[in-house]
Amino acid sequence: MHPILNSVTEEIIERSRESRALYLARVDSASKKGPHRSVLGCGNLAHGFAACAATEKADLAGDQKANVAIVSAYNDMLSAHEPYKDFPNLIKDAAKEAGGVAQFAGGVPAMCDGVTQGQPGMELSLFSRDVIAMSTAISLSHNMFDAALYLGVCDKIVPGLLIGALSFGHLPAIFVPAGPMTSGITNKEKARTRQKYAEGKIGRKELLESESKAYHGPGTCTFYGTANSNQMMVEIMGLHLPGSSFINPYTPLRDELTKAATKQVLKFTALGNDFRPIGHVVDEKAIVNAIVGLLATGGSTNHTMHLVAIARTAGIVINWDDFDNLSKVVPLIAKIYPNGPADVNHFQAAGGMGVLIGELLRNGLLHEDTITVADEQGMQHYTQEPKLIDGQLTWEPSPAASLDPEVLSTVEKPFAKSGGLHVMHGNLGRGISKVSAVKEEHQIVEAPAIVFDDQDDLMEAFKRGELEKDFIAVIRFQGPKSNGMPELHKLTPPLGLLQDKGFKVALVTDGRMSGASGKVPSAIHMCPECADGGPLAKVRNGDMIRLNAQTGEINVLVDNTEFNARRPAANHAKDHHHGMGRELFAGFRLNASSAETGATNVFIND
Repeated sequence: MHPILNSVTEEIIERSRESRALYLARVDSASKKGPHRSVLGCGNLAHGFAACAATEKADLAGDQKANVAIVSAYNDMLSAHEPYKDFPNLIKDAAKEAGGVAQFAGGVPAMCDGVTQGQPGMELSLFSRDVIAMSTAISLSHNMFDAALYLGVCDKIVPGLLIGALSFGHLPAIFVPAGPMTSGITNKEKARTRQKYAEGKIGRKELLESESKAYHGPGTCTFYGTANSNQMMVEIMGLHLPGSSFINPYTPLRDELTKAATKQVLKFTALGNDFRPIGHVVDEKAIVNAIVGLLATGGSTNHTMHLVAIARTAGIVINWDDFDNLSKVVPLIAKIYPNGPADVNHFQAAGGMGVLIGELLRNGLLHEDTITVADEQGMQHYTQEPKLIDGQLTWEPSPAASLDPEVLSTVEKPFAKSGGLHVMHGNLGRGISKVSAVKEEHQIVEAPAIVFDDQDDLMEAFKRGELEKDFIAVIRFQGPKSNGMPELHKLTPPLGLLQDKGFKVALVTDGRMSGASGKVPSAIHMCPECADGGPLAKVRNGDMIRLNAQTGEINVLVDNTEFNARRPAANHAKDHHHGMGRELFAGFRLNASSAETGATNVFIND
């Protein structure tokens, strides 16, 4: 075991000792031998199976069979979740075959950042995670269930489902992925077309044609944004069946893995002899493994918030320093767009999760001794990959080494010596920088600030030709308390274009960038946020700012006495609190925690 990995884990264990013990005590007190529905009154139970078939009613009336909850993010508008329409029937049939019962416990909302990007609805995106967590709890609140299967893929959906699942930590759980869509046009071609549109060289018709070739069918978007980072993270935590993350939808292997997940979770209920509640599966080592996977693959910056919220739900206290300390010793060994030209299908073809996990284990960069949902506990089982042989699902060893070193490399020959995420700090506060897709020559920028209170104002300035120079864009009042912390990903094409022209540009904001944030250096999630009087609200046009993503420093180069004497600016952005349902989320904005503490309204261990 690498000594830094070990020391960070021990620090987390010690820091979390009291809150983790309290959480586990609650989990254990909620656990019981025998079906959970046995505590229900006859009227309660009759309501619970009133719509079931006669055979299911008989099964649920008895005290011998386990009942599996299906909690799904299905809707047929979002490509990633559309395949879930067929999963409930597969699960119910598999549960019956394995001697159990399955009921569709509830649906949770699933919104797509790709659809809402740059639109008012995007300001509901981050808070949808907590809504999903609460919806999950409502789905399970009937106390009819002995285990649960969670069906979700994309950005806020998986973290929300996981937070909700951990609030029912006494139930065994498996997460069931839907898989990525097949590859469309290359990511390089997609990015080039977007920049042409930003330059005005092509119109909306050509842009839409390109985007439709990129996002063209059922399944997750194939770039390595938050959705696919979710899948990596859940598997490396041991909550997926081994090797199941990146199997395409509507394939025989995908269906067999869904059936297998159903049969597997039935093995882990309190009715059997191998009880594995999710509250015990997700421990400090599993959380550290998730951080390591995120760093080794250059995953989404959003997980610097989501993982914090997930961990705290389980009584585990992590912070950005943990990410930073691990980043110094975990190298970047995967190159998936935007970190490189390949997509997740190429990553899967190169060996996928099995090769990645095997490489990290061999180099002492992953905890092997964890509880998982595989037959054999420990991460070593996750160096295998699923296959269909004569129609039978089996697991075989993954390739001994990467089949494409340009996509998936080794610890000895990494794409970068440190992980893709750095903590930024200085007189402008604390934030996060994703450097895995930023060329070294662009990682240090010193330039005058141009201050905006709305991303649309930057876009208009770009269209007017006012940004043809060196500058650092300061986008203020984008934190959770201001407007729900929308992603600012639509700023990437114009800023990228200016960088390509030779200008030194960077972005500093208390808002978010997408998991697909790309080649422009940035300091995001800045804390304290401007709505809390954070120092970013004191920056003025023309102030020199120095951003050094290599050392993690972000400072405004103004005399300290003068800067500290400034009053924080008022928010002059347009109304972000009304329309598109935003007025319903006033309480969420008011009570949101900081980005570093998860930007959440859910505090189950407080």
